[in-house]
Amino acid sequence: MDKSEIRERVAAAQREDAALEADLGRPEVIASPSYRELTQRYARLREIREQAKAWEALLASIAEEEELSKTEEELRDELAEAIAADRKRLEEVERALLLLLLPKDPGDRKNAIVEIRGATGGEESSLFAADLFRMYSHYAEQKRLKISLLDTSATSLGGFKQIVFAVEGDGAYGLFRFESGVHRVQRVPETEAAGRIHTSTATVVVLPEVEEVEVEINAKDLRIDTYRSTGPGGQSVNTTDSAVRITHLPTGLVVTCQDEKSQHKNKASAMRVLRARLKDLYDQEKHEKLAATRRSQIGSGERSEKIRTYNFPQNRLTDHRIGLSLHSLSQILEGDLDPLMNALREAAIQETAA
Repeated sequence: MDKSEIRERVAAAQREDAALEADLGRPEVIASPSYRELTQRYARLREIREQAKAWEALLASIAEEEELSKTEEELRDELAEAIAADRKRLEEVERALLLLLLPKDPGDRKNAIVEIRGATGGEESSLFAADLFRMYSHYAEQKRLKISLLDTSATSLGGFKQIVFAVEGDGAYGLFRFESGVHRVQRVPETEAAGRIHTSTATVVVLPEVEEVEVEINAKDLRIDTYRSTGPGGQSVNTTDSAVRITHLPTGLVVTCQDEKSQHKNKASAMRVLRARLKDLYDQEKHEKLAATRRSQIGSGERSEKIRTYNFPQNRLTDHRIGLSLHSLSQILEGDLDPLMNALREAAIQETAA
């Protein structure tokens, strides 16, 4: 994207900002269900305005320094250093501005519903699912986001057949949305006595959390079953029928939650997941795609559909979507995901700018 196009987009954002500022002062807008969404959009337009101001200031500074260097010979070395520093800063500011100008998914600022499941590889895939959950938990903590467990199915060795959780906080979905897909691990499993490297996979699906007003669910369309929750190996966890299974009859979607001791809390958690899945399904149908995003994101879990590989022997992570390899797998698994996430956002910017 060249500078003239950036300026055009900034000008359009500034016009929208002015119009929105006027609208937000109207009583009928303040009372409308979309008021919160409009205020979030207004805040983002202000971010664009401030970033654009910094971008223009740097362009002007570089132009002035380059002009001075033509006539002020005694300052040429000093000016060359200043120009180099300003150009480096300009790259950073322009990258941030382009990111702000990208068309945004309406759900970017929402909470995220994340589902991790062991796929191919038996018990090792379940252990890898647990590693991914731990990685995401550390990353969320760094970003001051809250993790709330919605449903787990643990194994006797400490893995997860599946784990469903919410990441709560402003911008959670925007941070985690790139994680959907098949994640492949190559390592010597704890369950392998011969020391051979195994390959297994886990699937990750990230959906924006949906508010009740966004998806209408008729109570008559739900079948709600309760049962006694169980832990690893099938042992009983609670002595009451607190676990909940909700089936949405028109679509066949099934959600289970058993982590809370309260049946009421498990039902509320299951409804959070069901709303997100239904909204995702309906959105796909609107775009004439009959399969839900969950299916398109994770496929069948086969190794050939991987988006990322975690290679333990070489301490290497490779994201196959952007061809990026990072030799810092141990730090990444501790939640140091910013280098990876920034690269994915950069790739999104480049794709938009192309």
